[in-house]
Amino acid sequence: MEQLLIIEDDNGLNQGLCKALKAENRIIFSCPNIKSAKEQLMCGDVSLILLDINLPDGSGLDLLHDIKKATPDLPVILLTANDTDMDIVDGLEKGADDYITKPFSLSVLRARVNTQLRKSAAAAKEQVIRISHFAFDFFHCRFLVDGREVELSKTEQRLLRLLVENRGAVLGRRTLVDGIWTDGADYVDENALSVTIKRLRDKLDAQDYIKTVYGVGYSWVKK
Repeated sequence: MEQLLIIEDDNGLNQGLCKALKAENRIIFSCPNIKSAKEQLMCGDVSLILLDINLPDGSGLDLLHDIKKATPDLPVILLTANDTDMDIVDGLEKGADDYITKPFSLSVLRARVNTQLRKSAAAAKEQVIRISHFAFDFFHCRFLVDGREVELSKTEQRLLRLLVENRGAVLGRRTLVDGIWTDGADYVDENALSVTIKRLRDKLDAQDYIKTVYGVGYSWVKK
C-alpha cells in the first residue's frame, strides 16, 4: 500500500491534490504545516512526499534537509511558487527528487509522482541487505533474523542502518548520535545511545556483530 504525504498550507490546493492523486492501493495524508507533517512522519511509513517550500511555520527546505538526513531514499517532490532557476537549482541540490512550479498541470503532476514511485519501488528491490542469517529491508521496514521478523523502533532502525552501511568501520558516538536523533534537539544524553545499542543487540541477537570500541564508538563487524 502506497502512502503519500502532502504538505501544503493552501487548503483548496491541498484538497485538490488529494483528489487528483487518489488511486487504488494508495493512502493520502495531508498536512498544512511542518509541525503536523513531522507528527505524521512519526506515525508510519511514507512512500513519497509532496512538499511546499513556503509554509506558515518555517521553510520546507529545512524540513527537506531533515527528511533526507533520516531517510535519504524517500522521494520528495517540491511543489512551490518559487520558480527562478536559482530556486530550482537550490531545491534540487538540497536533495529534492523533483521540482514542480505553480501553477502546474495535474496530469503532469500525476505522471511525475508515478515516475518517482516506480523508481523508488525498483530501487527498494535492490536494497535488501543480507548479512549471514540477517536480512534488512529498510525501505519496507522489515528486519529478519533466521527468517523471523523482528520489530525495531525508528531509532533502532536508524542506528542499524548506520552500522550495516558502514560495516567494518568504527563509528564514533557523536557521529551516531547526530545521525540517529535528527529532530533538531540541542542535547541528547549519550546514555541514550548505549541503551539503543543494547536493545538492538538483544532484539537481533547480534552480540557477535555489533561491537563496542571502548572510548571511540561502535562497529558492525565484517565476517
